Amino acid sequence: MKKMRLTFVVAMLAVAVTTSAQLNLGVKGGMIMSNFYGDELNETNLKIGFNVGLLADYEINQSSAIQTGLFFLTKGSQYHGSFGSISGEVTVNPMYLQIPLHYAYKISVTPGTRVVLHAGPYAAYGIGGKTKGKVSIGDNSLASKGVDVFGDDGFKPFDAGLGLGVGAEFGSFLVDLGWDMGLVNITRSDNVTVKNQSAYLSIGFKF
Repeated sequence: MKKMRLTFVVAMLAVAVTTSAQLNLGVKGGMIMSNFYGDELNETNLKIGFNVGLLADYEINQSSAIQTGLFFLTKGSQYHGSFGSISGEVTVNPMYLQIPLHYAYKISVTPGTRVVLHAGPYAAYGIGGKTKGKVSIGDNSLASKGVDVFGDDGFKPFDAGLGLGVGAEFGSFLVDLGWDMGLVNITRSDNVTVKNQSAYLSIGFKF
C-alpha cells in the first residue's frame, strides 16, 4: 500500500511538472572564434567560423529552463611559424555536430524581456573538415591541397566539454554570447594534448 501511494505521488508530481513546463523550438546561428589549447601548443591564433542549428528551450517555470539542440559548427585554429628562411601557415578546419545540455536561469527585466544565464556540458562529433597549409622558402611558396582533419593521422572525432553563456530574450527573438571549453584530448598521440575552445555570438528565433 505504501509503495502504491509513493508511486501515485511521484506520478502526480511528474504530471504537474510536465503540465507547467513549456517547450519552445527555434533556430539559432552566428559567429564562432575558436582556438586550440594544450601544454605543448604555442603560436596558435584564433580562427573565425560559424554555427547554425535547431534549439529546444524547455521552460520548467518562469525563471528556470533546460536548453538543448543540435548545431552544426566549425572549430579549429591557425598556426604561424618560421625557421630561418622557411615560414609556414597551417589552418585546421574541423566541422562538428554538437549537442549542448544547459540549465538556464532567466531574469525578467521588462515585460517580454529576460536576461538568460546558462551553463552545462556538451558533446560533439566531428563530421569533416580539412587541414590546409602553405610553406614559403625564400620567394617560393608551396600550398597543400588539404588533408582530412579526422583521417587516420588526424584528430579523434569525439569531443566533449563544458559551456557557459549569457543572453537576452526579446519576445521570440534572442541574442546569445557564450564560451565552450573542451575537456577531451582530440589528438591520437599520448604525448601531445590538444583541446578545443571557442567563443560564439548568436542570434535566434523561437517559434
